[in-house]
Order: sequence, then C-alpha cells, then structure tokens
Amino acid sequence: MKCCSSPPTGFFRDGTCCTGPSDHGRHVVCAQVTDAFLQFSLSRGNDLITPRPEYAFPGLKQGSKWCLCASRWTEALEAGCAPPVILSACSEAALKYTSLNALMQHAVPE
Repeated sequence: MKCCSSPPTGFFRDGTCCTGPSDHGRHVVCAQVTDAFLQFSLSRGNDLITPRPEYAFPGLKQGSKWCLCASRWTEALEAGCAPPVILSACSEAALKYTSLNALMQHAVPE
C-alpha cells in the first residue's frame, strides 16, 4: 500500500515504504509527521523541513505523510515524540527495528 501519492515518498520515491540493499536508512515506517517530530529530527541533524529539489525532496510540514527511517522513528519513540503511523503502509521490515505493538499504539485510524 502507498504511504501517500503526492509528493512521492519512500527511498525509491515510488510512494511506498519498500526497502532494498541500497536503502541504508531503512525508510520503512509510514508516518504522518508532527511539528514535534520535525523539530526532534532537526535537532538530531536531519532537516526534514527544508525542500531539497536535487533529491526530489519537497520538505515536510505537520500532517505530511512520509516514509521515515525506522531507527529515527524508534529514537523519537524513546524520546516521547514519535509521529503517528499509517500501519497498513509500513513495510514489514520495520519490525526489525521496533515492535508491532509500538507501531499499533501509534497507528492512525484507517
């Protein structure tokens, strides 16, 4: 299932949270980002707010749906600011980094 249709998200920019050997960040958690998460990510050196057209990255704002790195989502969970997830659009590979229970507790109604 697609995380969103526009702007295209995911490591392969195909709208899905699929992963492969070249995806070192494992962009497998489909999240609806919050301002708190965006600020948390920025504080960790990953600016998800500023557009980067050279990487087909539009910049995110509260409510944007995006495939996040599993480790960053887990880090945000531990810090108390994990954004909600679209469970049906997360890759099964996310379970290597976090529990199904944690994802389910942060799932938005679909």
